[in-house]
Amino acid sequence: MSKFPWKTTIAVSAVLAATVYAYAQISSGGPMGMHRQMAQGGMDGSMAEMHQQMMQGRMPKGGMQGGMHAGMQGGTGMHGGMGGHGGMHAQQFGAARTTTMPGQDAFGTIQEVVQILQADPATDWSKVNIAALRQHLIDMNEVTLRAAAAERVLDNGIEIAVTGEGRTLEAIKRMVPAHVSELREIGWNAKCEDLPNGVRLTVIASESQPLAKLKALGFMGIMVQGAHHQPHHLMMAKGEFTMH
Repeated sequence: MSKFPWKTTIAVSAVLAATVYAYAQISSGGPMGMHRQMAQGGMDGSMAEMHQQMMQGRMPKGGMQGGMHAGMQGGTGMHGGMGGHGGMHAQQFGAARTTTMPGQDAFGTIQEVVQILQADPATDWSKVNIAALRQHLIDMNEVTLRAAAAERVLDNGIEIAVTGEGRTLEAIKRMVPAHVSELREIGWNAKCEDLPNGVRLTVIASESQPLAKLKALGFMGIMVQGAHHQPHHLMMAKGEFTMH
């Protein structure tokens, strides 16, 4: 006589039967699918083995939950059959980890321009000059980060002495006068004068550019006015523009 209580055996068998039925309904499309699955070896072999052990009065190691968990974790179990939640999470995590930033602004600008040129069948590669664009981006870096800008507020505007040495001075001499021309085209009252170690930038206030705004903008706020830099970069790379 088995020591395993017959009431427990009946209860466990009922739970197991319901589990097998539900699994067969989902994975095989109904009762016929269940019969086919059972004929091919059951859910994954582990469930059938557990059922046989219980019918003989022996519980699988770890009890009913342990046996069922082992069956579900088998090679053809629910997790395995669906490809695994871990796999899906890994794919999603991998996609989220894809980087988009190039790591350096000048590098990213050149990369963008090169991609545009390569995508355009009309690009004349005999005229393309990426080196010129690189030199201009170096100028921008020097003026933005290394140039000194001493501002003086006038009664009717602002005056800025932009100075530097070496490579920075060269960049100032190329960029600031060229930018003043662009400011005039968009309606600003601006002028530029040479200094021994840089340039003097003067911007006169107006109704659209009041003195309070000019003071707040300062040197770099004035230098970023207009949207000519981006198209000029592309034209420069194409060999069509040599302003700077």
